[in-house]
Amino acid sequence: MLIGYARVSTAEQDPEMQLRALKAAGVRRVVHEYRSGASVRPELDKLLTRLKPGDVLMVYKVDRLARSLADLLRVLAEVSAAGASFKSLTEPIDTTTPAGRMLIQLLGSFAEFERAIIIERCSAGRAVAVQRGVRFGRPRVLTESQIEKAQLMDAEGYTAPEIARRYGCHPDTVRRALGRRGALV
Repeated sequence: MLIGYARVSTAEQDPEMQLRALKAAGVRRVVHEYRSGASVRPELDKLLTRLKPGDVLMVYKVDRLARSLADLLRVLAEVSAAGASFKSLTEPIDTTTPAGRMLIQLLGSFAEFERAIIIERCSAGRAVAVQRGVRFGRPRVLTESQIEKAQLMDAEGYTAPEIARRYGCHPDTVRRALGRRGALV
């Protein structure tokens, strides 16, 4: 069965052109919604769970289905897992053919390459930032002067829970801070 999906971002936009094109392509059942591609799309989610083997999900344009390549690949994986196929009316993507399935695999390869490049760039940027003294993560609960005072309290025999009460933090926070300085409570 041919099942169409049409989407416009706002209620002010009109999905009529998409609906007409899908009907002209022989689609009898069309699901449409007024949602941004970046938001949750409940009608698309319902449609994906109801796909059966042999169904073909059709869209007017791929950007109506997915907001990014990663999102497109996720949706197409769900379509494939249901035993269904995908076809775009305006782009040469048709997973009912061997060439269409190959194109999707190529898109997946490009997406994986893009993710790897982004990870590489982020790692390099983080390394440079660390060399400049930037500290990542949550801010430390205890200041350097508080840790120094906690060291003195530790030397005087105070326990980690007693020191923690004084500074309004958890005893494990005190233990970690003092452990970094070589003192163990």
